[in-house]
Amino acid sequence: MQFRGLLKEPLVHFLIGGALLFAFFAWRGEEVDPTSRTITITEKQVGQLAANWAQVWRREPSPQELDGLIRDYVKEEIYYREGLRLGLDQDDAIIRRRLRSKMEYLAAAEVENRAVDDAVLQAWYQKNQTRYAEGSRFSFDQIYLMANDPDQAQARSKTMLADLAQGADWKGLGDPLSVARSMEEQDQSRIATDFGDAFASTLATLKGSAWQGPIQSGFGLHLVRVRKVTPGTLPPLASVRQRVENDWRAATAKDREAKAYQALLDGYRIRIEKP
Repeated sequence: MQFRGLLKEPLVHFLIGGALLFAFFAWRGEEVDPTSRTITITEKQVGQLAANWAQVWRREPSPQELDGLIRDYVKEEIYYREGLRLGLDQDDAIIRRRLRSKMEYLAAAEVENRAVDDAVLQAWYQKNQTRYAEGSRFSFDQIYLMANDPDQAQARSKTMLADLAQGADWKGLGDPLSVARSMEEQDQSRIATDFGDAFASTLATLKGSAWQGPIQSGFGLHLVRVRKVTPGTLPPLASVRQRVENDWRAATAKDREAKAYQALLDGYRIRIEKP
């Protein structure tokens, strides 16, 4: 009964809010002992507080401002420990979700910061060489879909692809656009000028001569048919390595994160008791 009465106290509500706000976003160098009544602010922590301030405000904090930062940190630490003493970190769905989000962020950051093996990049480079060949030229047709309503444009694109597969006349489909429906032997720089860099980069990755898409441009969505590719000169990997690595990371991010999670999962034994 005393505990139920305690939960009705405004101070307890305030502690709950403070714990949720501070517990998982505060930086810490070591595990906190909630039973301890001693709070030690180290020189390193003070330096970090000052550095965080400088990063936001583009200047060093004044002595008075630094004292205020330290007082805020002490206040945060007190509420954090009181929250732990009340067991507010136990069996809380919000805390579980925030911990999951933080762990997913840390896991993704670890995966993203790993060095890429040269052999992996070389294989990716060879597989996608039309994207990096200098002087490649493309002959293609495009059908423009106005994307004021993206969901509607996506639905239209599926219907059009089905119609095109049945032999529909592509010239009668789509919406009017100021650029030509067909281009002949155009290099990527010209295509990027007319449609945007994203469109030009995606166009270079398309395989085959069938209608594909939709792909995004600066205008909206397009269905595209690449009729001919005239390969250019492929530069050595070393001269475009950073670009290749950036593209590889973007294209493989989900797969690499899934493998990282699987490695964690493999370290656990899962037992499921169904009703």
